[in-house]
Amino acid sequence: MLTVEFIDDSQTVDAAYLPEVEALLQFAAEEEGIVDEAEVAVSFVTAEEIRAINHQYRDKDSVTDVISFALEEGEDDFQDPSEVRVLGDIIICIERAQEQAAEYGHSFERELGFLALHGLLHLLGYDHLTAEEEKVMFGRQDQILSAYGLTREG
Repeated sequence: MLTVEFIDDSQTVDAAYLPEVEALLQFAAEEEGIVDEAEVAVSFVTAEEIRAINHQYRDKDSVTDVISFALEEGEDDFQDPSEVRVLGDIIICIERAQEQAAEYGHSFERELGFLALHGLLHLLGYDHLTAEEEKVMFGRQDQILSAYGLTREG
């Protein structure tokens, strides 16, 4: 089971959106074969905050929609089954989520779910630095969203 901790640094996210985002992340974790106890933190931040994070950790001085920090990168596959897996942190920019929801013509809730899922897939090792990686990651992302029932119209 996946435990999701939400941190709203932006102080703008309606708590009514969080159960759906959590349910999608739970579903995605099951789809990805996470059967042991695992944890992830999802933070909602302002454009200014994510720009500073992007600059500090990725050397990119720009606002982005989501950044993930995996805590398991490069670790051995051996896990003590009595310990909870801490997958990492997903940081979502609320302003970008609002802009993208409007741009793509779907709900803010759907965009939050999409960005949280995108971040979770990064935590699980997916990436999109090359065309092949992008095809795999975005294909998996679409499969999970479709199976869950969160479509662009949602």
